Amino acid sequence: MSQTVTTRPFQDQRPGTSGLRKPVSVFQQPHYLENFVQALFDCVAEDIVGATLVLGGDGRYHNREAIQTILRIAAANKVGHVVVGRGGIYSTPAVSAAIRKRHAAGGIILSASHNPGGPEGDFGIKYNSRNGGPAPESLTERIFSRSKEIDRYFIAEPQHIDIDRPGTYRLDTLNVEVIDPVEEYAQLMQRLFDFERIREMLQEGLRISFDAMHAVTGPYAKAIFEDLLGAPRGSVHNGIPLADFGGGHPDPNLTYAAALVAQMQAPDGPDFGAASDGDGDRNMILGKQFFVTPSDSLAVLAANATRVPGYKDGIVGVARSMPTSRAVDRVAAALDIPCFETPTGWKFFGNLLDADRITLCGEESFGTGSNHVREKDGLWAVLFWLNLLAVRKQSVADIVREHWREYGRDVYTRHDYENIDATAAHGLMNALRDRLDTLIGQVHAGLSVTAADDFAYDDPIDGSRTEHQGLRILFGNEARIIFRLSGTGTQGATLRVYIERQEIRDTHIDADAQVLLRSLIEAADAIAGIRKYTGRNAPDVIT
Repeated sequence: MSQTVTTRPFQDQRPGTSGLRKPVSVFQQPHYLENFVQALFDCVAEDIVGATLVLGGDGRYHNREAIQTILRIAAANKVGHVVVGRGGIYSTPAVSAAIRKRHAAGGIILSASHNPGGPEGDFGIKYNSRNGGPAPESLTERIFSRSKEIDRYFIAEPQHIDIDRPGTYRLDTLNVEVIDPVEEYAQLMQRLFDFERIREMLQEGLRISFDAMHAVTGPYAKAIFEDLLGAPRGSVHNGIPLADFGGGHPDPNLTYAAALVAQMQAPDGPDFGAASDGDGDRNMILGKQFFVTPSDSLAVLAANATRVPGYKDGIVGVARSMPTSRAVDRVAAALDIPCFETPTGWKFFGNLLDADRITLCGEESFGTGSNHVREKDGLWAVLFWLNLLAVRKQSVADIVREHWREYGRDVYTRHDYENIDATAAHGLMNALRDRLDTLIGQVHAGLSVTAADDFAYDDPIDGSRTEHQGLRILFGNEARIIFRLSGTGTQGATLRVYIERQEIRDTHIDADAQVLLRSLIEAADAIAGIRKYTGRNAPDVIT
């Protein structure tokens, strides 16, 4: 039995690049989650009646309660079948894989990704479409429009579903199937990578350390690395998902995965280290006393793809988000395959993947993936690297340095200024945008500005145009400075400044990025007036 509940719209439910993200307290408001889910179902009503949906999240605070609510709304909206990850746990790439395997109409992912969790933290919800990828902007805008006018939602009578026990349950006419989501995902990984070869490498003594950050990948990592591949018990750290991520920040970078970084810097540290984020779609790769930038990681994977079973026949093309360094461009040129530059947001890769225009893709924000799903995939990237180590029988550092000697090194850094005043942040961007044309020909850090623009993307598949994606200052093929406001935070604004410069001098190719880029870092402040607008003397996070 379902009922119709009268409601009033909220005006702040516009999904960002990765769905709707707000503080937990916002989602706990009466009708807030219900309104958004109903607005979503109203916009996809023709697809979901009698169909299958996949549902789960990263285990953060409010995840369990939200799942029970969504199931009741799904039942009232005549959804036929919902597949739920046991305990509500379902990594983002595993949801994408499940949608594709089960030919589901879509999936709902409950996560704020790398944002903090807990009662004072953040919560999020996003919809993935039939192809397994994030909903296109056309759909998210329709959902937002509907959310601003919604006056009712449909919901079944309260009935608790035991999401901790695998099995099939009934909620009115809705079938709810609770499954172990790890098994399906592990099977997919075994089809892509040479598990036997990786297992042999680990048996021969290569030591690994994986930090799950008390987030969603803990159960996946234990099952794959320790159970299937035979890594020693304890190779997976912080492997139990917690509602507040153990009080940590589930963002796999040098700042928030400091314990792993320290472990890898120790003289007697492991040979290979990695971490993933809240919902399992990001990755950080480390060698012994060596950090692999996400941009370099994408380039190395592209250059070595044929060494891995799932890509032994070669790759048809690659894509990167605009702020990601141009390292993979140089690999694509050498392989004579196309390289696409897209806006930030994984949904922009979806059309290219569906059209078979690309095989690998990645973002500088620690996201890498391929055509096996329609999301970035943290554990997939880790397994790809382990497969390369097993095949090449070299260290992480040696593989990357050899890559630099062949292609040159795109020295790269990202400076994040977090939770700055939104008015000041937009003031900086608007002022810089207004004088982009005047920058051409100016000399900064000994380099002449050859172009400056506000990046826009024309999708080669569907013809759509996406504008205002970041301000680019280009110094020919040698260097770039990019300014962009992030769309993943929930408070204030985050200014991201991306700086890169190609280095081909053998004597400098292994030097510290912050040292090599110092003059361009200073130029970025001079060009945009970062200190003037933000009042900050230094970034909060450097990667």
